[in-house]
Amino acid sequence: MNKWMVTAAGLLFLTTGVHVFLGGPEIHLPIQESELAPPVRAVGAVIWHAVTVILLVFGGACTWLARNPNPPLAWTMVAVQLGFVALFIGYGMTLLGNLTVMPQWIIFTLISAVIAMGVRTDKVKVSGVATA
Repeated sequence: MNKWMVTAAGLLFLTTGVHVFLGGPEIHLPIQESELAPPVRAVGAVIWHAVTVILLVFGGACTWLARNPNPPLAWTMVAVQLGFVALFIGYGMTLLGNLTVMPQWIIFTLISAVIAMGVRTDKVKVSGVATA
């Protein structure tokens, strides 16, 4: 069993909980209770819940990857999360002038690194050759 992928799965499920139970009241509910036009609130709700789905699916995928190595799947998840990192850093710096208001980039960077270590571990196991 790939302990890196198990760790990544745990981080993803933890992130899902933070997203739903802390982010929901702080971000999602105020948007839904705002005076924004109903279509804008609806799109906001869809995007909010889509992120929840992505986090859950990625957590499940990492759980599966713990026993079933699949580098293309793992690298796809890393690419999506690094896209999240770029968005949080880009919008944090351009709209907010700092990275502390939206620190989510930190967890997505960490999860990406943990998944990459899992892929590396699987590669070493398959090849039987230790790498530095």
